Amino acid sequence: MHALKKILIAVVVVFTMSTGAGAAEKLTLMLDWFPNVDHLPIYLAREMGYFERAGIAVDIVSPSDTADALKLAAAGKVELAVSYQPQVIIAAAAGLEVKVVGRLVAHPLTTLLFLKDSGIRTPQDLTGRKIGYTVPGLMDVLLAAFARLNGIEQYTAVNVGFSIVPSLYSGKVAAVMGPFKTYETVTMAKHGYRAGYFELEKNGIPPYDELIFVSGLRASEHQKKAIFAFSQAVQEGIDAARKNPDSSLAVYLRAVPEADPAIESEAFELTLPYYAETQQSDLGRWRRFAEFALGCGLIDRPVAVEQLISDKKQ
Repeated sequence: MHALKKILIAVVVVFTMSTGAGAAEKLTLMLDWFPNVDHLPIYLAREMGYFERAGIAVDIVSPSDTADALKLAAAGKVELAVSYQPQVIIAAAAGLEVKVVGRLVAHPLTTLLFLKDSGIRTPQDLTGRKIGYTVPGLMDVLLAAFARLNGIEQYTAVNVGFSIVPSLYSGKVAAVMGPFKTYETVTMAKHGYRAGYFELEKNGIPPYDELIFVSGLRASEHQKKAIFAFSQAVQEGIDAARKNPDSSLAVYLRAVPEADPAIESEAFELTLPYYAETQQSDLGRWRRFAEFALGCGLIDRPVAVEQLISDKKQ
């Protein structure tokens, strides 16, 4: 009996370990860009075990193209993607079906970036010039709206993708729509260039959530609990980053060893105040941006933003 009891206990332990190891629900998250401190709370949630405690395992992948993440989420190729509020509204107006399931950066960071010593003082100085953009279907559309609002005429739009700083200092373009005031400005400084920029929200474009999480319709319906758990774990990461910024940065740099510590450290200090305070979207702000987008020609039909938002427990 004693031997049989030991065997039964061993079987129970092995069964518990095997079922426990397989219990975590797997989610793939595609970033909007290469890993950087904008994404620090995501890596913190993974490295500190917040995802594991929530019963999920998150595979973080980078896009090969700047426009990939939203499209692949909508197509169900990944469960989650980092996107932008304006991108989601533009995509919804075009018939792409996604749901907003969380927030990461809750304030506009996007700029129209240029070299400070280039002689550009006002947006009108870019008239007749080549202007780059980073994310097709978003930043070129925002550039068109910004140009109309700020008197930039007869410019040529050029897709520079990830090559922001080289495109500027090589003279390929005079400015780029899409760089963040908290990141590319730091990168430029480290390369010996002074950055100048126009902030969108100070030049006619309403405030919005810069970085959000989206999923396709199937994932948002069939993996609702896991996706909600993901957003709450990310919020834990944000809260932890605010409470212990130095140790959080150290965790991130270990998780992303290819990151430049000097650039990331300075960028993190600038980014920290802009992380989302909660995972709840501001419907009023979403409505205002959607109305602006329609009135300014970013979209050609109204978008019911209430149908896009799914970042609450249900």
